[in-house]
Amino acid sequence: MSQRSAGTLALPWSTVSPRAPKRVGMDHILLFVTITLALVGLVMVFSASAVVAGNRFHDSWYYLKRQLAWLTFGLVLLHAASSVDYIWWKRLAFPLLGLIIALLVVVLIPSIGVAANGARRWLRLGPISIQPAEMAKLIAVIYLAAYLAKKEDRLQHFSTGLLPVLLVIGVISGLVLLEPDLGTVVVLGLVTGGLLFVGGARLSHLATLALSVVPIGFALVLTSSYRRQRFMAFLEPWRDASDTGFQITQSFLAFGSGGLFGVGLGEGKQKLFFLPEAHTDFVLALVGEELGFVGAGVIVLFFSLFVIRGFLISTRARVPFGRYLGIGITMLIGIQALINACVVTGLLPTKGLTLPFVSYGGSSLVISLTGVGILLNISRDRQAGREEAR
Repeated sequence: MSQRSAGTLALPWSTVSPRAPKRVGMDHILLFVTITLALVGLVMVFSASAVVAGNRFHDSWYYLKRQLAWLTFGLVLLHAASSVDYIWWKRLAFPLLGLIIALLVVVLIPSIGVAANGARRWLRLGPISIQPAEMAKLIAVIYLAAYLAKKEDRLQHFSTGLLPVLLVIGVISGLVLLEPDLGTVVVLGLVTGGLLFVGGARLSHLATLALSVVPIGFALVLTSSYRRQRFMAFLEPWRDASDTGFQITQSFLAFGSGGLFGVGLGEGKQKLFFLPEAHTDFVLALVGEELGFVGAGVIVLFFSLFVIRGFLISTRARVPFGRYLGIGITMLIGIQALINACVVTGLLPTKGLTLPFVSYGGSSLVISLTGVGILLNISRDRQAGREEAR
């Protein structure tokens, strides 16, 4: 097997597109893991939100019905994406990039963007709301895959290889920061760095970028009152357990009371107006309370299996675009799951990132399922190899 020197590592794949083999079936293990996590999410969203929804909307099924509707729509898009030759996403990369930049600008306009909890992140389309920042993550991955497939031989040169892609991701990140949404920017940065590493960028360039980003990140945290409070709560959560440290300490109590096997599905107490956002960002804490260490561990294992299958699918793709796209989607979902798990267990400061497939949230669920559909198509390798890698 031929190897290409890539600056940071040798990539064991051929850059020449071979004659396409017979069509193969999609990766059923990846599909099974995804559907299982989504169904677990439905159950946990209902368990976490029934009392809150009944009190707020006089309808205990309110959040479940909306999550089920989004899941149905997401599965339709998953099927559609799995049936469309993934090479089309390469052709759509720049139009999609222009579209998402426009949406990120529009959402910041006070008369158009919907504000909630001090952030302007949503666009209202009739009875539904969409979050452009969630779309931006997947579109950024598509753009990065197209760029790397075309310019992978230039990535070791900063001005002609790295700088153009960094400027584009910088524009997207800047617009997302204005919402504000630091968590999404962190995910974008990690996925971008990972893809640039895989693509062959120099370690010296990536290390310099990382060292430059760290002080900027600290500045963003320290100059924002709510981010600073979250950071201090992360350092000393029990110091002010009734105020700034309330959410994370309630998460600790949820995990602690769950023990090994949990208190039983639907029997959790932290969701009863104690643990904020139990059905969204902190749904894993509720899993730990009601299903115990074993239940939370199974969720983590499923995400680990998802990442393993995603990387296997990516390395078997026959054209560079498919490999980068698959790796990017896998990292996007895997990194979000890792950060969410670290947040609810107190290993990272609190961020507004959902647990893919499991947390309540239409935009996150639909975009994640669309990404899985693209991965499934890559696993089928449907004659995208007809187009030369360029």
